[in-house]
Amino acid sequence: MALMETPLANTSFKAPDFSLKGVDGKTYSLADVKGEKGTLVMFICNHCPYVKGITDRLASTMEALQQNGIGVIAIMANDTENYPADSFDNMKVFAQENGFTFPYVIDETQAVAKAYDAVCTPDFFGFDADLNLQYRGRLDSSGKNPAAQDTVPELKNAMLEVAAGEAISHPQTPSMGCSIKWK
Repeated sequence: MALMETPLANTSFKAPDFSLKGVDGKTYSLADVKGEKGTLVMFICNHCPYVKGITDRLASTMEALQQNGIGVIAIMANDTENYPADSFDNMKVFAQENGFTFPYVIDETQAVAKAYDAVCTPDFFGFDADLNLQYRGRLDSSGKNPAAQDTVPELKNAMLEVAAGEAISHPQTPSMGCSIKWK
């Protein structure tokens, strides 16, 4: 497992389109998940300890964003041949076990992960209503550790500011996680 850290948000980056198969059998494009007030594209997987460390608060954070006009999608781009824990069938189980209210899709060719320049799991890309990148940081101040009473929900706070048309008021801390498992 190679520990990686995401770069900071490049606000001139525009969300690339995609067409990916979801665990619910549907195919999703960027237009299908785009929210009225913003869009969050995240790269996650089933086996990464950094993703597993946040699953207890991932679904509730995404649900709060969705309730505020932000579209959400999770993309799994790992090499499933060498990492069978990330297989499509296991993705279905992972989404159900963790109460995902958003599409969980597979990037079998890894072309979408490359277009986004995703580096790790989890890797969060928060876009405004015009699909310009505004946030590229971690979920919250607890990282992969259990949430504490003083945990700051950095992603949620930032995306709610984006949804309100405001500038993000706090510095963005890079997300850390396992490297994308490239073929």
